[in-house]
Amino acid sequence: MAISKVLIVGGGLMGSGIAQVCAQSGIQVSLMDIDQEILNRGLKNISWSVSKLIEKGKLKEPLETIMGRIQIGTDWKNAAGASLAIEAVFEKLQIKHEIFKKLEEVCGPETVFATNTSAIPITEIAAISKRPEKVLGLHFFNPVPMMEVVEVIKGVRTSEETMKVGVDFVNAIGKVPIRVESDVPGFLLNRINLVGYIEAIRLLEQGIGTVEDIDRGVRLAFGRRMGPLETGDLVGLDVSYGALTAIYEESKDPHYYPPQLLRRKVKLGELGRKTGRGWYEYNPDGSKKEK
Repeated sequence: MAISKVLIVGGGLMGSGIAQVCAQSGIQVSLMDIDQEILNRGLKNISWSVSKLIEKGKLKEPLETIMGRIQIGTDWKNAAGASLAIEAVFEKLQIKHEIFKKLEEVCGPETVFATNTSAIPITEIAAISKRPEKVLGLHFFNPVPMMEVVEVIKGVRTSEETMKVGVDFVNAIGKVPIRVESDVPGFLLNRINLVGYIEAIRLLEQGIGTVEDIDRGVRLAFGRRMGPLETGDLVGLDVSYGALTAIYEESKDPHYYPPQLLRRKVKLGELGRKTGRGWYEYNPDGSKKEK
């Protein structure tokens, strides 16, 4: 099944990033959100990002051609004709359920449904679906245009045909698919990554290292482009908190319980780059403030 049009519900950082990589790959995109301002901001960010890639010679098509493949709107009528619908809203199961119920009303019988959740089991999201065999996880990583990998996650009822659609789609947009065959909370890569993030926060809580030294050490010793706390600010502390909470509630493994410092910062609204303060402080343009 070739994907010719993708509907993306959620115009924030992840949704707009997914829209960008689809449009760059020649796929028509309908980007939807209840907030027109979020959509406008997302479209502006996509245009800026695509322009930079064109300047660097990484994209051959003109900006107008790529941007012309993206339609934005707040109306569910934009779902018409989509062969793949991707939900990319924040980690609240009830909201995801509401979106999936609506998608089933407005999309055709052949539409494949995907969620970009980073931790909630696919089977839980698909539990309200009348066609759970057509529901899978497509977990993109932030920033979507730069990160090469996408997890393709199988729920208990997800068919192999649906999984193949997911794998083929990921290949079509120039990413590398990683199949996750068992629907565990946190899936594959977050289960690995979050362990290091939690440990970094705990070392910070105990005064064993500073934010800067923890990140600098991880970058230099392990060859990572970003340290765990820098990555946490980029992803959003609330997103990591939600992922850890989902894993803990499902597994009851105390190792995944969100550390106290993370809980406090989320409660304060210090969520990372998007709020200007997380583990670091940021200027309005997103650059770090120098101490």
